[in-house]
Amino acid sequence: MATTKYIFVTGGVTSSLGKGIISASLAKLLQARGYSVTIQKLDPYINVDPGTLNPYEHGECYVTEDGAETDLDLGHYERFLNVFTSQANNVTTGRIYQDVINKERHGDFLGKTVQIIPHITDEIKRRIKLLGTGGKFDFVITEIGGTVGDIESLPYVESVRQLRWELKNRCMVIHLTLVPFLAASGELKTKPTQHSVKTLLEAGVQPDVLVLRTEHPLTSDIKNKVANFCNVQKESVVESRDVNTIYEVPIEMQKEKLDEIVLNHFNIEFGAKPDLKPWKTFLNKYKNPKHEVTIALVGKYVELKDAYKSINEAFVHAGAANETKVNINYVHSEEVNESTYVNLLKDADGIIVTPGFGHRGIAGKVLAAQYARENNVPYFGICLGMQIAVIEFAKNVLKLEDPNSLEMDRKCKNPVINLMEEQKMITEKGGTMRLGSYPCKLLKDTHAYDAYQSAKINERHRHRYEFNNIYQEMYSKAGMIATGINPETELVEIVEIPKHKWFVGVQFHPEYKSTVINPHPLFVSFVKATIKE
Repeated sequence: MATTKYIFVTGGVTSSLGKGIISASLAKLLQARGYSVTIQKLDPYINVDPGTLNPYEHGECYVTEDGAETDLDLGHYERFLNVFTSQANNVTTGRIYQDVINKERHGDFLGKTVQIIPHITDEIKRRIKLLGTGGKFDFVITEIGGTVGDIESLPYVESVRQLRWELKNRCMVIHLTLVPFLAASGELKTKPTQHSVKTLLEAGVQPDVLVLRTEHPLTSDIKNKVANFCNVQKESVVESRDVNTIYEVPIEMQKEKLDEIVLNHFNIEFGAKPDLKPWKTFLNKYKNPKHEVTIALVGKYVELKDAYKSINEAFVHAGAANETKVNINYVHSEEVNESTYVNLLKDADGIIVTPGFGHRGIAGKVLAAQYARENNVPYFGICLGMQIAVIEFAKNVLKLEDPNSLEMDRKCKNPVINLMEEQKMITEKGGTMRLGSYPCKLLKDTHAYDAYQSAKINERHRHRYEFNNIYQEMYSKAGMIATGINPETELVEIVEIPKHKWFVGVQFHPEYKSTVINPHPLFVSFVKATIKE
C-alpha cells in the first residue's frame, strides 16, 4: 500500500479486558494476509518507562532488542507477530512530558505558553506517526492504555480525535468493552458498553468497530441493540468470548471476520481467508499433549503471574514444541527454607529460578538450586537465577567463606557476583542497566550449543551484576563451566554443570525472544530434559 493506515484500540468499562491481545490478534490476521504490521502501546502513567516500577505495580518489564524497558504488552506483540519491537513501540505520558519540557527548556517554542493542546497532543501525534514514516508498515496499530474516561487518558483520546480529521480515510478506531452476565437475572447487559461509547463520543471520537468481551454467546438481538445505540454497523459489532488460551483469540477473531471488517473500512479488497496453518499446528500440539511435566518456578513475585509473563508463555511455546503439557508450580522463595525445601520441590520434574532484584527471598532460591544440583533435577536459572546457582556452588562445593553477590552484601568476603565495571559510576536507576541485545559465543558439546545448534547467538539483557571472572578457573576445576562468553567483554553469559542431567544458568533473558512460531531453544531443551524416559 502507498500510505500507512492507523488503527487505534481503546478500552472501556474496566481495565484488563485484553486490548493487547485483540491488537496482536488483528495484527496477526493482517500479517497472514501479506501486510506488514506493527503495534505500539501508549501508557498513561507518568513514569518515563516501566523499568523502575515494582512488578506488583505493573507486572513484568519487557526489554526490546534495542534496550528499551517497556510494557509487557510488547511481549504479546512479538510473540504473536514474530517481529521485533523497539523503543518507538512504547510511549508513556512521562516520556511525552519529558520531551516537551526539554524542548521548552531549549527554547523550541519561542516563548509561547506550553499547553496540553497543542504541545502535548502534538508530541503524542508525532510519536504515533513515527512508526509509519518511510512506508515500512502498511498498518500501525496503536493500543491506548487505561480506560476511556480516565483523566490520564484524555490527551491520548484527544490526539486520536485530531488524527481522525488529519488522516481522514487512513484512520479507524476499535473500542473494546465488556458485556457482563448477571447470574441473578440470567441476562447479558449492554448498558456498560453504551455508557463507555457515550464517554468516547463526548471526547469527540466515534468508534468504527466494537469488540465485546463476554462469557456467553451474544445473540443477534444484542448485537443489533449495541449497533443501534452506539452508531455502528451491526456487522462491525464483534464478539470476543472467553477462551482457554490467548493463542485461540486470532482464530476466534478470524471467525468474527475482524480483519475483513478492517480491510473493508479502508476500501481494500481482500481475497481468500488465510489458513493460519503454523498457528493451528501449534494450537493442536498445545491442546493434545503426549507428555505432562511439572516445573517448580521459584520466585518472590509468584502472587502476581504477570510478573513472569514472558517465562510463562515461553513454557507454553516450549511445551507445544515437545508435545508436552507444562504445569507450573509457583513456589514463593520466602517460603523455601531448611525445613520446607524438600517437601516443596520433591514433586518437580524441573526447577527454574527466576530473575529479580534485591535480597528478599534469596536464601530460598539458593536452597532450590542446591536441591536441583544434588538430586540431578533439571535446573534453569535466568539472570538472578544464574547468579544464585553460582553462589550456591561457591557455598556448598567450593566451600568458600561467605560467598555472595555484592548486590546482596557489599561486605561479603567472596563476591562471586560482582558489579559490572561500567555500572560503578551510575547513580540513577531508570534505563541505566545493561540493556538490550548482546552477542555470546558458545562452547561446543554443551547443553547450550545443543539447544541453539550455533556457536554464535544474541540475547537480551537487563542486569547490573555479573559473574566475577577472578573465580572462573576455580569453578571450572570443580565442575561448573562457563559455556557462553561475550566475545567483546569476556563476560560470562552461561554456566553449566556437565555431569548434571541439565543444569544451565544464563545471565540474559531468553524468555523475551520466545514466540509461537519460534519457541526459544533453551526452553525447548529444558522442557525436553524434564520429560521422563
